[in-house]
Amino acid sequence: MPRVGIALGSNLGDRSANLEAARTCLKEIATPDEPFLTASDHQTEPLNCPLGSPVFYNSVIEIGYEGYPLDLLELTQAIERKLGRTASPERNAPRVIDVDLLYFGQESIVTDSLILPHPRIQERRFVLQPLAEIRPDLVLPGLNQTISELLATLK
Repeated sequence: MPRVGIALGSNLGDRSANLEAARTCLKEIATPDEPFLTASDHQTEPLNCPLGSPVFYNSVIEIGYEGYPLDLLELTQAIERKLGRTASPERNAPRVIDVDLLYFGQESIVTDSLILPHPRIQERRFVLQPLAEIRPDLVLPGLNQTISELLATLK
């Protein structure tokens, strides 16, 4: 069964509560009796967001999942809607919750709606830092360094 990494982010409302609500929803779709790994929450500055965007709280979880990647994508998008995320015409606009798939086992996936592992994971401290808490020795498909090593290369 693949282990799936999922990034969580929030910069509107009660950010900690938003992340916890997302974790609760993800526990409902995770494979029962499989480890549910969760990193602590990290406060991070907005990256490539509109001027004046509030700071984010970010975290990462890892679950076991018995379905298909595109089905999981639909489920995570439904969780975002359930928790109050609305579409915005502005790219990277502030949001109540963001639930992004990072990796799906050792699969490499490229479709119009999903690329896994996430193509910019090695550039994002707000993903690597919490991920290093729960999976420091993980090496993702297409990369030659562990998560901890990738984190150490960032400025």
